[in-house]
Amino acid sequence: MTRTDAPKTDTHCPYCALQCAMSIADGVVSPREFPTNRGGLCQKGWTSAELLTSPARLTTPLVRRDGELRPAAWDEALDVVAAKLRALRAEHGPDSVGVFGGGGLTNEKSYLLGKFARVALGTSQIDYNGRFCMSSAAAAGLRAFGLDRGLPFPVADLDRADAVLLVGGNPAETMPPFVQHLRGARLVVVDPRRTATAELATLHLQPAPGTDLALALGLLHSVVADGHLDEEYLAERTTGFDEAWRIAATWWPERVERVTGVPVADQRAAVRLLAEAENAVVLTGRGTEQHAGGTDTVSAWINLALSLGLPGRRYSGYGCLTGQGNGQGGREHGQKADQLPGYRKIDDPAAREHVKGVWGVDDLPGPGRSAYELLDALGQPGGPRALLVFGSNVVVSAPHSRHVADRLAALDLLVVADLVLSETAAVADVVLPVTQWAEESGTMTNLEGRVLLRQRAVAPPEGVRGDLDVLQGLATRLGQPAERFPTEPEVVFEELRRASAGGPADYSGVTYRRLRDGEALHWPVAAGGPAEPGTIGRGTPRVFLDRFAHPDGLARFVPVEHRGPAEPPDAEYPLQATTGRVLQHYQSGAQTRLVAELNAAEPEAYVEVHPDTATRAGLAHGDRAAVVSRRGRTLARVRCVPSMRVDVVFLPFHYAGEGRANLLTNPALDPTSRMPEFKVCAVRLETV
Repeated sequence: MTRTDAPKTDTHCPYCALQCAMSIADGVVSPREFPTNRGGLCQKGWTSAELLTSPARLTTPLVRRDGELRPAAWDEALDVVAAKLRALRAEHGPDSVGVFGGGGLTNEKSYLLGKFARVALGTSQIDYNGRFCMSSAAAAGLRAFGLDRGLPFPVADLDRADAVLLVGGNPAETMPPFVQHLRGARLVVVDPRRTATAELATLHLQPAPGTDLALALGLLHSVVADGHLDEEYLAERTTGFDEAWRIAATWWPERVERVTGVPVADQRAAVRLLAEAENAVVLTGRGTEQHAGGTDTVSAWINLALSLGLPGRRYSGYGCLTGQGNGQGGREHGQKADQLPGYRKIDDPAAREHVKGVWGVDDLPGPGRSAYELLDALGQPGGPRALLVFGSNVVVSAPHSRHVADRLAALDLLVVADLVLSETAAVADVVLPVTQWAEESGTMTNLEGRVLLRQRAVAPPEGVRGDLDVLQGLATRLGQPAERFPTEPEVVFEELRRASAGGPADYSGVTYRRLRDGEALHWPVAAGGPAEPGTIGRGTPRVFLDRFAHPDGLARFVPVEHRGPAEPPDAEYPLQATTGRVLQHYQSGAQTRLVAELNAAEPEAYVEVHPDTATRAGLAHGDRAAVVSRRGRTLARVRCVPSMRVDVVFLPFHYAGEGRANLLTNPALDPTSRMPEFKVCAVRLETV
């Protein structure tokens, strides 16, 4: 029980992008009323404080000596890192050092990490694990609307929707409080699995993995053929429909059924539910975008939404469900290879001049390698020889993870800043113990583009430092003035405001004071300009009501064609594996696997298989199986699930060691977003 006199701090959950509001007192969390979660928490949120006192917490730096990680003083550890970085840069140039960030870092950390890479290190080699999260939806949103904000409307608007098409998302497990916003709608779920979310649906479409684009083309065909096209909306608010239709016209429903397995009647029923609704929304998630053609696939779903006249209408539209806690803000402020703060493009001369002025520097490096390409280049000729990792566990989370582990082993220096000894930290040369969510203040940007303040609630353990302190400590050792790398989050945010001003993701009107006062500030929030001296923006909860962000104000249809998986099944690998999350664990599981209640509920890797598929492989429910792809072999416990497709198996990606699902996954990359194809690869089952 929490003492009634214990001081209570209002904050937000450390996990997903829903950013549920909670309070913490005496190490115990309790939910609080907020538009996204409305007083609800999931099991992860309820147990989130357990990690604050976990015996697994790192509390002293570790430096590898004689092959083992041994405790070291902070000055010693930072000196070791800085000396090696100076030597590598002197001998091999600034791009010999890479930086890998995370979508769970606060806006302040994301911003300062990008500045540290480009100013203190002078490297172009920085990217982050958000590239693995929703980069395809971001690219598709930019193409269609001229702006990427996951949900361009508040979550609460979904309460007014009569119909929702949810593609490749399972919020009933990944963000349970979100589901209450869907309860008033007729729900159509597109997923190869009969997930907990699909169980709630009015209609479940179950396509083969990697065929979502064909299904979206078929639904657009039905919109036109069945007389549901909103021609007035198309004329007033869009351009490019004819080019998109030339392709969709060839995807008649019977052809779509042959490719996807989704019956013609279900295709037409899904379109009818959306078209007849007063308010309808199309939502996409990781399942439809983590493909080598993910950007085009999301574009196809956006085309469907545009054909029905949904985007830019109140209580209707298109949106993407951001996954990581700060997946939205994390890609807006400079830790992505091609971006500068404010969601500016790094190769835009005007953007470079603006940021150089804020940072007080004469030059900036250009764009670098994307996340997997960065990891693939480590230790290779011309690639980075050192890597600094903040807030990511790439040994578990990256595709083709055995290869990634080999690349890490080839480095001259691997530095990991983390709060526990993750699988990536365990192979590092230097490990730096840093604070976690309740031990620090900072801002996050949730899935609806709302900027939130997570306030410090407890003191960190002795010996632990904040990421901002770490960056300043390294920057000063590399010759930078300390004031260029502040350690106070609010001071960093004040600089972020100036750096983002005038950019697509403009935070210049956001202040800590306004956030503490509880104002709902959805970006862009511009401060007053010369024409409005002293004024301050009120935020933009709905960004497309009047116009889209292209210069002409129109949304773009993008013509896209179905290509199918990069690695189709064959005689040697006859099944398709897809991956995803479960209720109790989060991302690589480095934190949730340390929470007793969560780990007890889902303690080991498993593979969901149709009973007939298991029988053909000589397996039964509860057996240990090997799931084998061209890249590796994962061991998992068999779960026979009658609702599974007979040609598909499913593995959660939260587990380490021989249970890593990403030992199997294909690093084939989307040509636009550089997203790897996590969601489908060819495999076979073997007995163990």
